[in-house]
Amino acid sequence: MKSLAIDNAHPILQRVDFMTKPKLLIIEDERSLQEVLTYNLEKEGFEVVVAADGHDGLRRVQSMQPDLVILDLMLPVIDGLEVCRQIRSDPRTQATRVLMLTARSEEVDEIVGFNMGADDYVTKPFKIKPLIHRIKALLRRTPASEQTRDVVVAGGIEIDRVHHTAKAGGADLDLTPTEFRLLWTLVRAPGRPFSRNELMDRCRGEDANALERTIDVHVRSLRQKLGTFEAMIETVRGIGYRFTGEAAAEV
Repeated sequence: MKSLAIDNAHPILQRVDFMTKPKLLIIEDERSLQEVLTYNLEKEGFEVVVAADGHDGLRRVQSMQPDLVILDLMLPVIDGLEVCRQIRSDPRTQATRVLMLTARSEEVDEIVGFNMGADDYVTKPFKIKPLIHRIKALLRRTPASEQTRDVVVAGGIEIDRVHHTAKAGGADLDLTPTEFRLLWTLVRAPGRPFSRNELMDRCRGEDANALERTIDVHVRSLRQKLGTFEAMIETVRGIGYRFTGEAAAEV
């Protein structure tokens, strides 16, 4: 039996100001949870469609092209991880944002979910208000298909990969190539935890020999250079690191 406990089921939240209603697809087999999510999300101005198993969910993803999928992992017919894998492997749907919603709370499950292509991961039980905040944040984020831009601004940090410059609070940062790639990787995906191995792979470049030291050394140095912004690089116990600031823009 999966956990269904949800607190604060009917909060008063500020509505999303979109020209058209964002389309959300909920792939969840528990009816009571379907109803709670649908009620609150429609109240926030979203268009909501529900699928009760993985096969139907994939069919609806392809037919309605939703802006975001709320995806349970423990689904009948096709499980949530396979659904996410197929969404990411299909050119028609690979840019669709996916928020995994699951009773699986082990850190290894979270890593697997992100490695499979999830944009965010929320465990049950959860509160509706923070969940809706995360949904709105995902919808403001640049789609994966458009993430070829060269400047990212997030939480007071600005990175320009063409001119190889980085700023925190408007002040220039003097970063090594590895520190620059590390910061770029983290800031591009706020809230997403990266394992140390992932960060080492993504930061490997001409100065790869520098990575003979642990990634923790680079993170410690980067934090020192960020000064008052250092807390935005958060240690995720048992996993690695993540950037806690919310992405404001990519230009």
